[in-house]
Amino acid sequence: MQQRAPKLTEIAERLDISAATVSNALSGKGRVSADLAKRIRQTADELGYVPSLSARALRTGQTGVIGLVLPDIGNPLFPQIAQAIENAATDAGLGVLIADSRGSIKAQTEAIRHLKDHGVDGMIVVPRRGTRVSDIGCPVAMIDSPSTPGNTVSADHWGGGFLLGEHLAALGHRKILLIGNHRNSIVQNDRLGGVRAALAAATTKTIWLDSPSVAAGNGFDATQWYADGYTAFVTVSDLQALKVLTHLQNAGIGVPAMASVSGFDDLMFASVVTPALTTVRMDMPAVADIAIAALKQAIETRSDADGQTVKAARDRVPMTLVVRRSTGPAQQEEGKKPAFSKTSEGELDR
Repeated sequence: MQQRAPKLTEIAERLDISAATVSNALSGKGRVSADLAKRIRQTADELGYVPSLSARALRTGQTGVIGLVLPDIGNPLFPQIAQAIENAATDAGLGVLIADSRGSIKAQTEAIRHLKDHGVDGMIVVPRRGTRVSDIGCPVAMIDSPSTPGNTVSADHWGGGFLLGEHLAALGHRKILLIGNHRNSIVQNDRLGGVRAALAAATTKTIWLDSPSVAAGNGFDATQWYADGYTAFVTVSDLQALKVLTHLQNAGIGVPAMASVSGFDDLMFASVVTPALTTVRMDMPAVADIAIAALKQAIETRSDADGQTVKAARDRVPMTLVVRRSTGPAQQEEGKKPAFSKTSEGELDR
């Protein structure tokens, strides 16, 4: 026999408070102290309370649910972002429906339409690179980069790149290769732009793995760039950094004794590979809190009447440089550079 779902009144009775107070706490509205709101949520979880979205929609005109559109859920970065958004939304009394645009602009458009058809009150969109989102009939918070038109809040990608560039300059690196995946990614351009700015006195070269020249050459050969005197390799993500690290090591190029490798995002494997990756970490909980607060305010006040993405009090959150063992002092004298034997695994494709 199916059990009856607990009601708001049962939570209220257990805590000896009014049902209205319970409703305010779970919806994030009204003046309920943080301590009492926490006790109410804990009691609701213990009882297995599930709010009726249809009843809430009839009562308030809102479902209490927002949508989250991610570019590629298969990339290990985006589940971390989804978790941060979901945690912040829960704290604000909101539910989250997640959609994956699978790296496609068409799929991103379809995901947005699908979420809108399901009656979400608003959306958070991490856009497909180079795209903009606005005027879709509900408030939208966009998380991309501060230099992205319409961005609500994001990590300070340029500032994070600058921190990494300063670190490599302090280690004495004077020839640094910058490796990006996609030339039209604003986030990647900002990250590498920050690195370049900090290394203005050094020689830097930028390689885009989606460029026709790289494709025509059957991939990117990290060992050749090392042979040309480049002592540090900066990639736009830890995934790419791991590929570079592995290929250099397989070719007999020690990291960091012979070359330094670094990435971005501090993914879960970054601290456990050998050597552990130097990387730049986003404060996603802070970004999520700001995005959710801005979106919730827009939902409650309907301040998106102009069809634009919502604005936040802060549009960027500082990144943190995490120094590990994959970066070390540069070899200053070309004549003392250790020899290595190149193998076919020294080639890096996209």
